[in-house]
Amino acid sequence: MAVKIRLRRMGSKKNPFYRIIVADSRSPRNGRFIEELGYYDPLTEPKTVKIDNEKALQWLKNGAKPTDTVDRLFRENGVYESTAEENSEE
Repeated sequence: MAVKIRLRRMGSKKNPFYRIIVADSRSPRNGRFIEELGYYDPLTEPKTVKIDNEKALQWLKNGAKPTDTVDRLFRENGVYESTAEENSEE
């Protein structure tokens, strides 16, 4: 099963709000998902992003591929830096 970490669009018309989810790559954008990792609100100033780093890292270790947008959000919010810290401690 190919697993992706991607955005699920919520909110109303012209007022988007996104949840960061783990889902099978074959399921529709707002369809069934496996787990929710956080959310992203692009309309607030500054943009609001809340990510559960531990869950995200666990899914990345298990082979889940983030989409381009989610990859950018992870880099901007230091999700990948957590793995670098873990590797340097070992």
